[in-house]
Amino acid sequence: MPLQKNIIIVDANIILRYLLRDNEKFYKEAEALFNDAFSGKKRILIMYSIIAEVVYVLLKLYKVSRKEIAEVLIELMKIKGVKVQDKEILLNTFKMFKNKNLDFIDCLLCAYSRKYKVMSFDKEVNKCIKSL
Repeated sequence: MPLQKNIIIVDANIILRYLLRDNEKFYKEAEALFNDAFSGKKRILIMYSIIAEVVYVLLKLYKVSRKEIAEVLIELMKIKGVKVQDKEILLNTFKMFKNKNLDFIDCLLCAYSRKYKVMSFDKEVNKCIKSL
């Protein structure tokens, strides 16, 4: 299978440096990449596992509110040159994440339950699934 050079998969650190601007050198590199995506020169692919890591770091290490995390990442996912694995499911996940006191992964499972059968021993996840 040929390498798709026009699609770049980014890791959590690229997104975090771009959002936090806590390291100017890395921020400039991330900014250039996202600017290329905004203009259509490049396409960025973000996997939901990377989104989960970004959420965890912002929430636990940087103490960013759930609402702010959801709003910023939803805006990032809407950018033309940014493609996200299972975008609709992630958008639903963030709606739940803003409004429920569930971990991000639990919200993700709940969102996936609209499309697939999800099994869990977690009472809160099952309660979320039943509420849909």
